[in-house]
Amino acid sequence: MAKPTRAQRRARRQQQAEPALAGSGGGAAKPPVRLAPQPPDKPERQPRERGGFGGFGRFLGESVGELKKVEWPGQAQVIQGTVVVLIACIIVGTYLWLADLAFKRLVQDVFLR
Repeated sequence: MAKPTRAQRRARRQQQAEPALAGSGGGAAKPPVRLAPQPPDKPERQPRERGGFGGFGRFLGESVGELKKVEWPGQAQVIQGTVVVLIACIIVGTYLWLADLAFKRLVQDVFLR
């Protein structure tokens, strides 16, 4: 099963009335001490499914769950990122072209005489 989203974790913390972070409060009172919960008993191992698509189906389900949590960029962000990459490619390409011309002359005039 996929991990809960940040918003789901925050909502759960608010329901449980947990302090957000240690040291974030302004008062001199110490935060209450919370004991670590007991770890759950280890479940018995289930035998693996011998079917061809058992693990693959679980993988697809978890992948879909993760993709639902992704914050996809909008059209403006995609265009801006594309422009930045194109400008960077032009700058680096121009630098390499000029360096190639300079080293070509150096090799032909100095090293090949």
